[in-house]
Amino acid sequence: MNIREKVLIIEDEKSIAQFIAAVLDGQGYETIQARTGQEGLSMISSHCPDLVILDLGLPDMDGLDILRQLRSWSSLPVVVVSARSHERDKVTALDQGADDYLTKPFGTGELLARVRTAIRHTRTTSGNDEIAQRGTYSVGELVIDYNKHQVLVRGENVKLTLSEFRIVALLGKHAGKVLTYDAIIKELWGPRAGSGNQILRVNMANIRRKIERNPAEPEYLFTEVGVGYRLAEGE
Repeated sequence: MNIREKVLIIEDEKSIAQFIAAVLDGQGYETIQARTGQEGLSMISSHCPDLVILDLGLPDMDGLDILRQLRSWSSLPVVVVSARSHERDKVTALDQGADDYLTKPFGTGELLARVRTAIRHTRTTSGNDEIAQRGTYSVGELVIDYNKHQVLVRGENVKLTLSEFRIVALLGKHAGKVLTYDAIIKELWGPRAGSGNQILRVNMANIRRKIERNPAEPEYLFTEVGVGYRLAEGE
């Protein structure tokens, strides 16, 4: 008997919630729905879903409040689905702990891809257990060797600087997830580091030149414009 992943959809617009549920049900997921934030929080505790799809504009509370409450006790993956399209909204949601952010309207293929990625993180404990055991992370022809502090592409050491390696290593530990500029800066340079990301942009440009065949069409390092960076996730 196959175990069906359970997805909680917290969305007050019934037509949208039913559309998302129909798409997921058609792919073998089990879906449950909540129309308010309080109902959603209650169902998270009582139904133990594998993933939450969260709208931000709920009638009784802001979805970000749900996210903050949830992150105080759980790492349950959350994909935000919202009509708020401003970059600041995306950055805030990701910084508050969302695993991904989809802007309405969205395609069914994109929704399913984001859901698969978020659930895969849960099944592999965000990749950190595998890295701890093997000391490496690989995707395509790129390998991050955490023990030797090297990044290899097609078997050759691309000779990153210390700062460049630390950036790639951090993204590798969260592969498939967008890390915001501020999150990367604070993680690598400390909580008192400035919010300006010029040094980060320069490092990323240098990294791309070293690891990508064509930096203008990246295979590994992707930019969410105005938000942050994401490293491709391996199979």
